[in-house]
Amino acid sequence: MENETISKNFIENIIDKDLAEGVYDTVHTRFPPEPNGYLHIGHAKSILLNYGLAQEYNGKFNMRFDDTNPTKEKTEFVESIKEDIHWLGADWEDRLFFASDYFDQMYEAAVKLIKKGKAFVCDLTADEIRQYRGTLTEPGKESPYRNRSVEENLQLFEEMKEGKYADGEKVLRAKIDMASPNMNMRDPVIYRVAHMTHHNTGDKWCIYPMYDFAHPIEDAIEGITHSICTLEFEDHRPLYDWVVKELEYPHPPKQIEFAKLYLTNVVTGKRYIKKLVEEGIVDGWDDPRLVSIAALRRRGFTPESIKMFVDLCGVSKANSSVDYAMLEYCIREDLKLKRPRMMAVLDPIKLVIDNYPEGEIEYLDAPNNMENESLGSRKIPFGKELYIERDDFMIDPPKKYKRLFLDTEVRLMNAYFVTCTGFEADDDGTVRVVHCTYNPATKGGNAPDGRKVKGTIHWVEASQAGQATVRLYENIVDEEKGVYNKEDGSLNLNPNSLTTVTAYVEPELMKAKGYDSFQFVRNGFFCADIHDSKEGQPVFNRIVSLKSSFKLPKA
Repeated sequence: MENETISKNFIENIIDKDLAEGVYDTVHTRFPPEPNGYLHIGHAKSILLNYGLAQEYNGKFNMRFDDTNPTKEKTEFVESIKEDIHWLGADWEDRLFFASDYFDQMYEAAVKLIKKGKAFVCDLTADEIRQYRGTLTEPGKESPYRNRSVEENLQLFEEMKEGKYADGEKVLRAKIDMASPNMNMRDPVIYRVAHMTHHNTGDKWCIYPMYDFAHPIEDAIEGITHSICTLEFEDHRPLYDWVVKELEYPHPPKQIEFAKLYLTNVVTGKRYIKKLVEEGIVDGWDDPRLVSIAALRRRGFTPESIKMFVDLCGVSKANSSVDYAMLEYCIREDLKLKRPRMMAVLDPIKLVIDNYPEGEIEYLDAPNNMENESLGSRKIPFGKELYIERDDFMIDPPKKYKRLFLDTEVRLMNAYFVTCTGFEADDDGTVRVVHCTYNPATKGGNAPDGRKVKGTIHWVEASQAGQATVRLYENIVDEEKGVYNKEDGSLNLNPNSLTTVTAYVEPELMKAKGYDSFQFVRNGFFCADIHDSKEGQPVFNRIVSLKSSFKLPKA
């Protein structure tokens, strides 16, 4: 039990204490995104943390859309978020809620505060409210409308609801303390006028609650015990506690903050991604170069790899950044034993085996994954003409080059030893064809006399090879310059973030359907694109290369 205690994070320790002291007799968490964009890798941490805690304590997990701001919200985002959460494996069962479902209760809550003398209608403009608020070192000034009577406030608030005032003309503010050292407690605005059509409630309302007022009410209505959010809400916790106390909820929820997940050299800001989409630099919110959850799914990442990544990052109170290489490490670890290893040639030149019988095709056995026999084997065609990678032949090789050059012998993977006898090149020196001879006695890739060859290269038989579009990705931002341009705040884009090639692939790969993933021997892990692949015409996205310098930090 001692080890178990040590391994728990600080949130689990708080929950354990609350349960032991009888503050709560259950654990009920939620994930409450605003539907104003697609979720990204940082949100995955919050989803898996909230759902994981509910599972760990045999509690409940709610899904709630915090849709209190009709200016930015869309049904498209609602649907994409639901899909992302399902894909990650978080199950809200029958508990899908919208903050907008509680607008009536929030209105009643505001009326209750007015009647208690804890809220007032204010006529100051947004700029004036800012001026009156004071600074971190100076207290604020009270609004001249702060001492309106309860009756006047009730009437004015009712008129706000009825649509008698223009946007910004009046607001409802909590009456707390203009001298508070916490700026969030200086009579914050809790309702504003906004004549907007809402995606869920239509034109029923023209006043909308502010997030800091709405959120604790939503949590309390749903019976949330631990409202887990990111660190930027720490300064808002006193206001959260004030709202649930003044509204006299019998079992108020407890807000706990944890550090966000930051990835180095990636774009997560919604306004930047929106700009990339609108300018056609990426082909949507799920472009495989982005780190939205939808983009990672389309690129070929798995829920298991995301969970491994989140677990490795851990839960803490201190903000820190994690290298993207750790995410790549997680997907390699997840796929290496699960996926077949197939052959694809991305930069092809032809290899002709001069002594192989003309017109003959034989079928050789190839294991699907040498590290996992349970994936079985397949038959691959072999013949006189093959495609090999351009990098696997050199006219004038450097020292320690272990692949094909004149008079050297290499192993063709799962096939034969071949010896290079010559090549054909264009006037500019570009090699088009390499000529070899093969040794029939080395079938399967071993010599009867036990001799070793230093190099093994992959290949695809030419007559039956499929042609597939393959997309190779680099980071969408220039890593040397950093994500943002210091002068104008724009993105430092990498012009080479996408390279598209036509590859020759094993016939079997032409049957791939969207989300099917494979290891292309020596080239990396690839996934068939869900949007652009058609029957018999797959488009492959490179998920990740095979090698990385990344190493897990020592415990």
